[in-house]
Amino acid sequence: MNKRIISVLTAVIVLLVAGVAYLAYSLSQQTQANRDMEELAVLDKQEMEGEYRQFADQYSEMKTRINNDSIIAQLTREQERTEQLLQELKNTKATDAAEITRLKKELASVRAVLRSYVLEIDSLNRLNQALQDENSRVRSELEESNLQNQALSSDNATLSEKVAIAAQLNAVNIDIMMITKGALSSKTKDRVKHPHKIGGSTNEMKVRFVLSRNVTASNGMRSIYVRVLTPTGSVLNATGKCAFEDKQVDFTAAKNIEYTGEETPMEFYVAKKETLIPGTYRVQVIADGHEIGSRSIELEK
Repeated sequence: MNKRIISVLTAVIVLLVAGVAYLAYSLSQQTQANRDMEELAVLDKQEMEGEYRQFADQYSEMKTRINNDSIIAQLTREQERTEQLLQELKNTKATDAAEITRLKKELASVRAVLRSYVLEIDSLNRLNQALQDENSRVRSELEESNLQNQALSSDNATLSEKVAIAAQLNAVNIDIMMITKGALSSKTKDRVKHPHKIGGSTNEMKVRFVLSRNVTASNGMRSIYVRVLTPTGSVLNATGKCAFEDKQVDFTAAKNIEYTGEETPMEFYVAKKETLIPGTYRVQVIADGHEIGSRSIELEK
C-alpha cells in the first residue's frame, strides 16, 4: 500500500515538475515574442518618423519651385500639419497600437495629398515653361520684325533722301562775263574779247548758267538766286536776303521762272555799283533753300 502511494506521489511530482518546466518555457517564449514585437514597433515608429520628416522637407522644397502665392500658402499649411503629426508621433509610445494605427492612416493621407501637389506643381511648371518658350519666341520674332522695320525705315529714308536730291535743280556751265561799254551793241552784249578781265570801261557783269533737264523735279514757279562773293568774302551788290541752309543770306540777283523740267538757260546782269578788284570770285546759285551749283572764277585786271 505504501509503495503504491509513493508511486502515485512520484508520478504527480514528476507531472508537476514537467508542467512547471513547460510553463517556464512558454513564458520565456512569450516574453521573447513580446520583446521582438516591441522592437518591431520601435522600428516601425522610426520609419514613420522618417517618412513624416521627408514629407515635411518635400513641402519646403516645393515652395521654392513655384511663384504662385495661393499654392505656396496651401503648401505651408500642409507642411505645418505634417510637422504637427510628426511631433505627435514622437510623443507616442511605440507600444500604443491604437495611436500608431491612427498616425499610420494620417501618414497615408499626407502621402496622397503630397503626391497631388507634386503633380499639380509639375503641371504648372510645364505650362509656365511652355509659356516662357512661347514668350521667348514671340520676343525673338518681334525683335526680328523691329530690326526689319528699322532697316526698311533706313532704306526708305535713304531712298527719300536720294529722291529729294534727284528732284533738286542743278545749275551747270556757270560763268561770268564782264561787259564793257565798247562791247555793247544793239544785237548782243556777249561779244567781248576778254570776258574775265576787269577794265576801267566795265559797265556790268553778266552771270549765266543752265538749269539741267530734270524730270523728277516738280514743275512750276521757282525763285532762283545768284550770290557773287568777292575776293574779300562780301556779297557783290547785295540787294536782299534769301533762305539758304536754314538761315537768311544776302543775294546779288534773283529771278522768278516757271520751270518745266527741261533744260533752261538763265542770265543775270549785275550793274557795276562798286569798284571791282582782281581775284577769285565765287558764284553760288540757290533754289529752294539749297545751293544747286557753284563755281570759282578768277577775274583779272
